[in-house]
Amino acid sequence: MGAARSPNRDLLLLALGLTGLRLLAAGTIPLTEDEAYYRLWAQHLQLGYLDHPPMIAWWIRAGERVFGDTPLGVRLIPALASGLTTWLIGDLAGRLGAEPRTAFRAALWYNATLTVCLGGMLAIPDAPASFFWTVTLWALARLREDRPARWLAAGLAAGLAVLSKYSGLFLAPGVLLWLLLAPNGRAELRRPWPWAAATLAVLVFTVNVVWNAQHHWITFAKQFGRVAPHGLSLAHVGDLVGTQILLFTPPLAVYAALGVRQAWRERAEAGAIRLMLPVATSAPFAAYLLVHSLHDRVQGHWPVPLFGAFAICAAAAGERLGGSAALRTLRRLAPVMGFAVGAAAFILMALPSPNALMGRDPTLPLRGWPQFARDIEALRVKTGAAWVGTESYGVYAQLNKAQRITSPLLEVVERDRYWTSDPRPDFTRPGLVVDLSRRMRTGDVLRCFTGVAVAGELTRAGGLSHNTRYTAFLVSGPRRDVWIIGCPDEIAPGVWR
Repeated sequence: MGAARSPNRDLLLLALGLTGLRLLAAGTIPLTEDEAYYRLWAQHLQLGYLDHPPMIAWWIRAGERVFGDTPLGVRLIPALASGLTTWLIGDLAGRLGAEPRTAFRAALWYNATLTVCLGGMLAIPDAPASFFWTVTLWALARLREDRPARWLAAGLAAGLAVLSKYSGLFLAPGVLLWLLLAPNGRAELRRPWPWAAATLAVLVFTVNVVWNAQHHWITFAKQFGRVAPHGLSLAHVGDLVGTQILLFTPPLAVYAALGVRQAWRERAEAGAIRLMLPVATSAPFAAYLLVHSLHDRVQGHWPVPLFGAFAICAAAAGERLGGSAALRTLRRLAPVMGFAVGAAAFILMALPSPNALMGRDPTLPLRGWPQFARDIEALRVKTGAAWVGTESYGVYAQLNKAQRITSPLLEVVERDRYWTSDPRPDFTRPGLVVDLSRRMRTGDVLRCFTGVAVAGELTRAGGLSHNTRYTAFLVSGPRRDVWIIGCPDEIAPGVWR
């Protein structure tokens, strides 16, 4: 009989296998609108942007240095980081006291969540945010080795998490809560190393603070402006809870809830898995999301940095509840839903368009952009327009990625997103403003331009839904500086506020 594989080897093989699959998907699936937009950031590297801190732009630029301006180049580092996060979660679970099979299960179940299974390769800020959040916990789990460098590594990772997405700011109160609850944690606070780690994190984040100070605090105003309540409602709370149960998948969500309860009950027990580290560090961000949902919708992907912690809790509960044959069967089936839905989604993306789903095809937002850009270019030439404009950043980013339009291209609503170093259109000549028909109203466009006429109707991906039908207006005579200020209130009033 051959020697049994070691648990560490199984974990490594899992991480490598999933990374290979993600790299294959990354190179064959077209970019989403958000990815196409962040790709633009990588062409203008800075220490901050209107929407988020800069880390994802740096990652995309690094990937493009290897595989060029391609979907694989854009997604290379996020896909690799997802694989490394998989290994880190398994190793973290083991360092917290989990048995090897429980640690492997934590890594496997993390990837079985729909958010990670479907989005683990995407080049969006959540990718570096999740990675550095996990690295922070991994460094904290090694503090028993009594090396100050562990604290400094945690501080560095936490700072990089904030440079990825401002949700990383919740790590600081989470670590404090963990130290207050953990055995000997309060004694650790009397040592200099937690404070040195916090100082290092602040120093890393300072580069984005300085950039914001030089740019009228635009990222802070956009992101922290969401914190202010605009009335209270319980409607979004149910949406948050229901959406996250679906994205974590219901079976795994049940195990995760039981694992959180187990963490609290066993927090002071010797020999128990030290689940309070992932639970306590997650609590402040989870609480903020719940409070935010009282006045506004929480986007489905926002909580993903917490998924690794909850996967560890779920795996621990699964081990505890696996006594009978029936419970062991349920445990084996728990990740099936996530992987099955993920496989179906990737198969659907490989199908041609149109297909049997027609307008109900959820992958329509990814389809038909190169041909759509060619259609716009043909209409521009036909109408004599000297430039092309869009209302939304997503349409602009996809047209820019398609590289089929030979005239200057700009998004005319939120000019703070873009750079005046790009080719400036000749606004003394007519332009073609194109966007989804449901967004385009002649009266709205007239508030920004003195001359407006419908130039044509266009479709993308067969025009199978209202999100693939577009209207083009031939416009002239801007009423304001469209290049610098744009038309946020004139076109689609109220949409961008």
